[in-house]
Amino acid sequence: MSVTTFTPETEARLARARQVADAVLFEGYVLYPYRASAAKNRLRWQFGVLVPPGWGAECEEHSFQHTELLMEPGAGATLAVELRFLRARRRTVQRLLPDGGFETVPELRLPDRVLVPWDEGVEERVEAAVPVADLLAEDVTIPVERPAGEETEPVLDETGRTVGRVVRRHEELTGVLRLSACELEGPYRVMRLTAVTENTSTWVPPAGHAADRDAALPRSPVAAHLLMALSQGSFLSLTDPPEWAKTATRACRNLHTWPVLAGEPGRADVVLSSPIILEDHPAIAPESPGALYDATEIDEILALRTAALTDEEKREARGTDERAAAVIDLADSMPAEVLERLHGAVRGLREVTRPEPGAAFPDEHGVPRPDTPWWDPAADAGFDPAHDRVTVDGRAVGAGTRVVLNPGLRRTDAQDLFLRGRSATVEAVLHDVDGVVHLAVTVDGDPGADLRRQQGRYLYFQPDELTPLEDGS
Repeated sequence: MSVTTFTPETEARLARARQVADAVLFEGYVLYPYRASAAKNRLRWQFGVLVPPGWGAECEEHSFQHTELLMEPGAGATLAVELRFLRARRRTVQRLLPDGGFETVPELRLPDRVLVPWDEGVEERVEAAVPVADLLAEDVTIPVERPAGEETEPVLDETGRTVGRVVRRHEELTGVLRLSACELEGPYRVMRLTAVTENTSTWVPPAGHAADRDAALPRSPVAAHLLMALSQGSFLSLTDPPEWAKTATRACRNLHTWPVLAGEPGRADVVLSSPIILEDHPAIAPESPGALYDATEIDEILALRTAALTDEEKREARGTDERAAAVIDLADSMPAEVLERLHGAVRGLREVTRPEPGAAFPDEHGVPRPDTPWWDPAADAGFDPAHDRVTVDGRAVGAGTRVVLNPGLRRTDAQDLFLRGRSATVEAVLHDVDGVVHLAVTVDGDPGADLRRQQGRYLYFQPDELTPLEDGS
């Protein structure tokens, strides 16, 4: 039987993970320049949106998230689960009429802000603590129910006189969180944990009306993700599992979400299952002065741009959303020493072995090229990306060779992992100053391949990340 309260010890372990989870929750919540009128703020919320099934069948968005991972629970362990999401609250603005009534308007101008219609995101949580033994005995279903409702708030001018009101409307939201576990065969006591978050709303667009994302959003969990913690025991990383567990982790099925180890570094008792691909133990940069909510900028650039907005732009941003107003205030009040820390930070140092000045630059086999130091531009004269070849699996590979991509987990961009198993064509063989070979490729079937060739913007892999095709063409 599930229990809906967390122990203080569990709360403490989840606190660090919630810092990253908050960043997931508000990823792209409101984009610079933080105004509702900005074109990029008119299509809201791109991550973790679980739409009503009746509407999702007509679009490419999903009504559920499916998480699977492995765990090694201790005796008598309890699994704490926290489902977190935003609920869209639709805000309209009304002005006061002379007869005491109210009229809906596109904006309400005040000295310090301009109020406009907007969808506000209200944070929601569903918590449960379930003994692992209960999960082995039967599936556990936790309802997610939020009723419809409406609230009004008066809008006052600088003298305290009512000049309008804000009306906020919630639509009904219903869903379930399903938990189950099974013990796997093998030399170790390992269980596969399954967690499914699903929108169960019966809402469908009215007959004769086209599917409308704006109408579906208030009935959808937004930026949905899970935090899970074991009271005793540990989870196994899906990104870097132990050798003995690799086959079992590959069999785990994760749809529209990805679980990573979270919480304190070096521990494995907390997991964040996120709609955004993350690495194990993600963390917020300590230099970050506060939440900026924009998914496309780094703190330094965003703080400078925000501080440079005009007074009128800042008024509209303050009236768009409370969180946008907080960003404006943060940028306006940021001390110089805080801004200075945003210029960059050294996270760690490692020894890099390079040829000494005057030493010969190595070729692709590590053999020094005589007489030319590595730093001399003349060293490039010995390379020809269009005609150089490198040996892969006993075969010469160069421009025009067709290969199969097999990106490695440890040095590859997360997006490259989606290309595993795809065929590609080598466009060039490149060498960096350390003598490492990089193969520039275009993916077969990519409609932008010709444009990539014209611009010289390729995808890059190392030789051990691809396999030549038998026909080579």
